[in-house]
Amino acid sequence: MSGDPYLRLGVGYAGQRVPDPRVAAMIDAALGAAGSVVNVGAGTGSYEPAGRDVLAVEPSAVMIAQRRAGSAPVVRARAERLPLADGSFDAALAVLTVHHWSDAAAGLAELRRVSARQVVLTWDPAVTGRFWLVRDYVPELSRLEAGLATVATVVAELGRGGGRTTVTPVPVPADCTDGFMGAYWRRPERYLDPRVRASISAFATVGEDVAGEAMQRLGADLESGRWLERHGDLLGLAALDLGYRLVVCDGR
Repeated sequence: MSGDPYLRLGVGYAGQRVPDPRVAAMIDAALGAAGSVVNVGAGTGSYEPAGRDVLAVEPSAVMIAQRRAGSAPVVRARAERLPLADGSFDAALAVLTVHHWSDAAAGLAELRRVSARQVVLTWDPAVTGRFWLVRDYVPELSRLEAGLATVATVVAELGRGGGRTTVTPVPVPADCTDGFMGAYWRRPERYLDPRVRASISAFATVGEDVAGEAMQRLGADLESGRWLERHGDLLGLAALDLGYRLVVCDGR
């Protein structure tokens, strides 16, 4: 498949993006009693639930190659055209992937087509835009993410099937093991590591010139103590709402 963004973004992904057990527990609970699950945009296999019949769908060969031994079987395909029969799974899962799809509406319609329950982890840009990393250092992200398919798109498109849709905040633990963009809100020095940024698609979105300059300013603020003066209150928190949202839709 041509145009694979993970030829660059996916290098070392499995090492940086280790599923967080608290996020995993919320996703597992959202899947309810589903015995069979299709994980669409499955990547390296993060958050694939144990004790269920799981099939992974992933378009990137780079990501598939990093799936761990014992992971669910994987089909190389895109969300917009799932090679699956109607209603063939109890639930469809999509974790921090919808914004990468070329046609989010088509992909979400496919989730509805192949499953009775849809579980999607995404985010609310209005909340994410207030995160200190975005607000103070990479405000370009708010503008670039305005056109991405996030929580509003997911709710609207899943709701077209007439099912009941719920949206639940997913707080980010202070010691989150999954290196997505908000993971290091209490460990700001981690963003200075190019290996960490390499597995965060938001940094790829703004480009290395913008990201590099922003991280120079963050580094200077950490060294001078300015970051601590502005955000020291965060150090007493165990978790923080950064806008991540779990959308669940029941019924077609």
